[in-house]
Amino acid sequence: MAYETIKYEVAEQILTITLNRPDKLNAFNAQMQAELIDAFDAADKDDNVRAIIVTGAGRGFCAGADLSSGADTFDRDARRGPVKRFADGKVDYSDPQVRDGGGQVTLRIFKCLKPVIAAVNGPAVGIGVTMQLAMDIRIASDAARFGFVFSQRGIVPEAASSWFLPRIVGISQALEWCYSGRVFPAQEALAGRLVSKVVAPDDLLPTARALAKEFAAKTAPVSVALIRQMMWRMMGADDPMEAHKVDSRGIYTRGRSDDVKEGVVSFLEKRPAQFKNKVSSDMPDYFPWWTEREYK
Repeated sequence: MAYETIKYEVAEQILTITLNRPDKLNAFNAQMQAELIDAFDAADKDDNVRAIIVTGAGRGFCAGADLSSGADTFDRDARRGPVKRFADGKVDYSDPQVRDGGGQVTLRIFKCLKPVIAAVNGPAVGIGVTMQLAMDIRIASDAARFGFVFSQRGIVPEAASSWFLPRIVGISQALEWCYSGRVFPAQEALAGRLVSKVVAPDDLLPTARALAKEFAAKTAPVSVALIRQMMWRMMGADDPMEAHKVDSRGIYTRGRSDDVKEGVVSFLEKRPAQFKNKVSSDMPDYFPWWTEREYK
């Protein structure tokens, strides 16, 4: 796919995805939705991509949904055509036309097999902040601003943020930000555990790249892919036995792999490891171990 609303650049095994509508503060639209999903599809298939950074062009990260359609911006019937209805006139909520576009992006990021870092360079509100929640680490410039502004627009949080946000910052902080809908500075985001670090604007991308390089430099790609999915998926488990089952499968399959033999021998020989297993071809046979839930 030829991208128009994002940039896709790979250097030193790090993919940088740049939201690229700077004249609109990188406002999110249907085209950006499709391009982001395609970009994460491409990244998972490319063994040369070991980590992903997402940032924004210009002075903003993402100003939220593109509101240029005015009052009809969030009216799906007006924008996409009438959704399916039952004979009694009630909405058939299984109609794919009902689906939230931002949620389709975050669900794709959730399934990603590479570490994902958000480098938040400026204002990030609405979908501009909720899309970050499925990313692993958020680093903010001190010029960044955040806002879960949905209550001030008459809608509700989207992009599966009602699942992600309380798990990241806790239920009380999540509700305070969502109830008020106010925009808050990077230091408040740091205090509330939404971001892990706040740096000067000129240090933002170098900080993110240094972290991405650390993830890629001495690690086994298949192990990193499994770790990412294990950690995210087990956040929803109802008993540690579920984690034990997944851990056991991972230890068994990885324990017999060429990567593990190389990891141990290289350590004993005091030399850098040369891991050969690939995410594209060498994921264990039990992956994915969860039950995929189709939209219904």
